[in-house]
Amino acid sequence: MGGWGSGNFDSDTAADHLGILTDRLITEVAEAMSGDPVRIEPDEYWGVAVPCNLELLHLIAQQNYVGVELPDLDTIAEWKAKFLTVWEAAIDDLEPTPDHKEQRRAQLVRTFDQLAELVRAEQA
Repeated sequence: MGGWGSGNFDSDTAADHLGILTDRLITEVAEAMSGDPVRIEPDEYWGVAVPCNLELLHLIAQQNYVGVELPDLDTIAEWKAKFLTVWEAAIDDLEPTPDHKEQRRAQLVRTFDQLAELVRAEQA
């Protein structure tokens, strides 16, 4: 095992662990996004969990730890387009207030965009 510091994430084992963890988050999103669109409607489990997973990926990746895996930009763009299309088609059935609908949509867009920005910055 190689270590390069005293932090919890400063070793090869920690990097391997982060790779496994972030891969799991990505795999869950990929599976949800490739399945029945009903599964990602706003009142369904994956309609809530997909943005949570993306937010967690963003938070972890911001730490600049070794071993973090992220999806590529094309994948993020595809997920964003599909997710928002399903969300737009289903949200009015839940009768949200106009403010909630606007704020929630903005939050969803931000969730996808901030992850994409982080990937772009890492590629630069």
